Amino acid sequence: VPLQAYGGGLVQPGGSLRLSCAASEPILSNYHMGWFRQAPGKEREFVAALTWRESRTLYTDSVKARFTISRDNAKNTVYLQMNSLKSEDTAVYYCAVRQNPKRTPLHTSGSLFDLWGQGTQVTVSS
Repeated sequence: VPLQAYGGGLVQPGGSLRLSCAASEPILSNYHMGWFRQAPGKEREFVAALTWRESRTLYTDSVKARFTISRDNAKNTVYLQMNSLKSEDTAVYYCAVRQNPKRTPLHTSGSLFDLWGQGTQVTVSS
């Protein structure tokens, strides 16, 4: 499932961005979709994930109430709406697919995700 992420850019603190990640093949109901990010000099970290079938969501604590992950079935696209952005949100953001053949619950570990898109840069700065 090739993935294409886009929507990054430069935004001032307190601003908003919406990232999109489009899959070129249908996303199956047992799949999970996730967003991760990596800031310069830091390890990749989990941001949010969603179950494709029921849209159950999971967020890292630092983005709760500011970020929203959602999906559009018809477009095979997952979104990350980011509000109240902070400088510490600056990173390259990646989307990923977890094919989840055993239908296990959402998880934050990037090692469980099977396919990754290219990153999109988000810079929060005045």
